[in-house]
Amino acid sequence: MLVTLFGLAGAFVYGAADFLGGLASRRLSPFAVTGIAAGSGLVVLIAVYPFVGGAWSAEAVLWGSISGVSGAIGISLLYACLAIGPMSILSPLTAVISAIVPLSIGLARGAAFQPIGYAALALALVAVVLVGFVPEKDAARPSLRGILMAIGSGATIGVFLVAIDAAPSDSGLVPLFFNRAVNGAIMAAVVLAAFLVARRRSDATARPDAASARPGMADNRAGRGAGLGAALALALACGVADAAANGLILAGLRLGELSVTSVLTALYPAGTIILASIVLKERIAPLQAVGLVLALAAAAMLSLA
Repeated sequence: MLVTLFGLAGAFVYGAADFLGGLASRRLSPFAVTGIAAGSGLVVLIAVYPFVGGAWSAEAVLWGSISGVSGAIGISLLYACLAIGPMSILSPLTAVISAIVPLSIGLARGAAFQPIGYAALALALVAVVLVGFVPEKDAARPSLRGILMAIGSGATIGVFLVAIDAAPSDSGLVPLFFNRAVNGAIMAAVVLAAFLVARRRSDATARPDAASARPGMADNRAGRGAGLGAALALALACGVADAAANGLILAGLRLGELSVTSVLTALYPAGTIILASIVLKERIAPLQAVGLVLALAAAAMLSLA
């Protein structure tokens, strides 16, 4: 019961974090959002470490670092595809792939599915087709680029879950420390490059000549600055939510099996879809809605496999 509660709570918070990250990535580079979120998440982990603790070991450092590499790639791809949208389609696609990867690794290690598990995998493939390829003209149709990024994101997020699960059971938050540290280190150079490029472009547009100088330009610059400030706030909030979700998922992994927790985590699109429908008013076609239901049903079935 506790495993289910931690898994579902972590999934919903993950969905909220992804929604915030996707919105922030519409103003900032996805790499910048990932780096900023890693920083704010690390601050949260440092603040709660005295209350949770954890044993430091070479294994915890190793697996935490591996999870940091895979997480940096997976989350960057996720925020990039969510920025392209539609969130309500690409988020479930990522979730299904992220659930299949740990299950496949479990099978390679000798684990066996019950019949419901194989049925769920087939159902997941049907769901992917329905959410990705819809004939309706006005449907919220994802691009091939968005679909490929969602698949890559799901695969690397699945590796992240496997790495966190492989860390010693007494390591507490230590693997997550190194996850954030490595994640931030990888993103630092990319974030700096993105900032310098954005700064150069901003300077170029903010250097009007006598013929183009207009009173309204100062207002436009102020509006852009306000937009970037809002994006920065969204990225910081995303990191806080993501760190909280990581903690919940880590607790679920320590209490139960990787296969169960990873599939429960794959239900996170529920949070993203709810927020996208409320805030962005995204519309999905009937066939896509069926695909979303099948994707969530497949994730629930996999938890029983």
